[in-house]
Amino acid sequence: MRRIKIKELFKAEEKPEEALVLGWVRTNRAQAQFGFLTVNDGSSILNLQVVYDDAIANFEEISKFRAGMSVKVIGKIVLTPNAKQPLEMHATEVVMVGDCPIDYPIQPKRHSIEFLRENAHLRARTNMFNAIFRIRSVAAMGIHSYFQSHGYLYVHTPLITCADCEGSNQMFKITTFDLNNIPKTEEGQIDYSKDLFGKQSFITGSGQLQGETFAMAFSDIYTFGPTFRTENSNTKIHANEFWMIEPEMAFCDLEGLMEIEEEMLKYVVKYVLDNAKEEVEFCSQFIEKGLYEKLTKLLDSKFTKITHKEAVDLLLKANQKWEFKPSYEDDIAKEHEKYLLDHFNGPVFITDWPKGIKAWYMKENSDGKTVAAVDLIVPGSGELMGGSQREENLDVLLKKMEENHIDIKTVDWYLDTRKYGGCIHSGFGLGFERLIMYLTGAENIRDVIPYPRTPKNCEY
Repeated sequence: MRRIKIKELFKAEEKPEEALVLGWVRTNRAQAQFGFLTVNDGSSILNLQVVYDDAIANFEEISKFRAGMSVKVIGKIVLTPNAKQPLEMHATEVVMVGDCPIDYPIQPKRHSIEFLRENAHLRARTNMFNAIFRIRSVAAMGIHSYFQSHGYLYVHTPLITCADCEGSNQMFKITTFDLNNIPKTEEGQIDYSKDLFGKQSFITGSGQLQGETFAMAFSDIYTFGPTFRTENSNTKIHANEFWMIEPEMAFCDLEGLMEIEEEMLKYVVKYVLDNAKEEVEFCSQFIEKGLYEKLTKLLDSKFTKITHKEAVDLLLKANQKWEFKPSYEDDIAKEHEKYLLDHFNGPVFITDWPKGIKAWYMKENSDGKTVAAVDLIVPGSGELMGGSQREENLDVLLKKMEENHIDIKTVDWYLDTRKYGGCIHSGFGLGFERLIMYLTGAENIRDVIPYPRTPKNCEY
């Protein structure tokens, strides 16, 4: 008999009379002459209820099965339309595949988030993390589905780089040197010419620069992979290793960029609602009340567009006591984002930011004070995406690189995108974990990454 996944069993229009299931015991309620196993095989957040009785030869053995054991179950499928679950299995055979001792940490009770973080290798066996990581998987597929269906090329940008995109002070340095015997130049500086790549190299903080070169050949491209930052930050939204989605589009200005951001976000949210409905409903019940309604509302939301100056004007006129006073020269604080989201009752694009707080590659506006940058803030999450029109004018870009102390020798190849057939182009970055926090209601980035890498934390 071929094994059937529990998800297939629940979804099948015509249920089999008999089925073979392999999975793990979640609970076992044993009574004198019968008992109930709840079994989960990882294919669905839904458990299969297995009814067994003393007609089975090893009834006494089954009665002692503990949470965590892996089992093989064969039985009759019985529809239960009036019960909580649509069907159950009446077992004719239950066999232990793998034992699980009584010190198994994930017992059938509510565990604290902190406890589960300390047992990250086992936490996916709980309902909450089962739902979160299933949503993560579905959302990743939704992202690829959007870009592939819209003709984008998927580019694998390098994880090892010598290019300085986000600032070398934020990037992990890599070397093959013996750290107890590092070669030095006559001036006493580290002699990187003797290192593996012949120059100082880093683990990437962004694939944007390499992505732009491919956009100049394929028009529309996207990257989706891990990135790394050295920030010694212990907030709920920062990690040292995370995944980024970074599309780059040729012949696309800031207005076109915002249209793509809105379309992509709505597509991915709908994809998750269509393909992980049970998981989102679980998160809506146990993680963030009203999550399902928040996500469905987004699909019909109007995305407001305001400039940074207009946002600050609005904040200064508001009858609010701010912890951080809004400023025309500074970033928008969390409290400001919340006010704007409540005021407009939906997602907000904030455009035309002060150039002093934005990256060197962003398009400078005609006022000489702002850049064609945009941040998207959404209810319940705050900033979700950040992007810009890129500076396509080579002379202006060289001047900005000089002002920002960017070593041109490390990115001279990048400048060829402006020299050889350059054009207006734009791109944005979406932190995948930020998106998963938004889709699940999880408050801490450590709970949406299988094995989080944060300051003083590199377990597993």
